[in-house]
Amino acid sequence: MNEEDKKELIDEFTKADGPKRLDMWDYALSQQVLWENILADLQHIAHEQGVDKELDKLMDEDMKGL
Repeated sequence: MNEEDKKELIDEFTKADGPKRLDMWDYALSQQVLWENILADLQHIAHEQGVDKELDKLMDEDMKGL
């Protein structure tokens, strides 16, 4: 989701009535769970392959560049 999509979603949520807001909230929560599960699976695979330490190193280097 890019920034324009995010802005559009927030605007739509702001203008929505109660039931639609609840549906949007439920959808967002389901997406959060989906992505948390995907991240957990990726982390598990990275750990099994031994690349998690390499990924940590790359993230540390990337954060230092900010």
